Amino acid sequence: MCLSIPGKLIEITDQLDDTFRVGKVSFDGIVKKVSLTLVPEAKIGDYVMVHVGAAISIVDEEEAKKTFELLKQLDELHELENQ
Repeated sequence: MCLSIPGKLIEITDQLDDTFRVGKVSFDGIVKKVSLTLVPEAKIGDYVMVHVGAAISIVDEEEAKKTFELLKQLDELHELENQ
């Protein structure tokens, strides 16, 4: 099953211009590099939904935390650590 996972944007690591950026996103302590091309308005501290290595939307912090907790309860996060 393919899921999008909420995480917190903690750093912009590469930036070609205002659109083509890469950042580090923390998923409850697991940090991954993520393309920010689809969310050019995202800034450090925002919560984003990530699907297959790309942030696809900005989400509310409270909703992101609820979703992440639900995924943890469903044990759907084990593959995130291995990517």
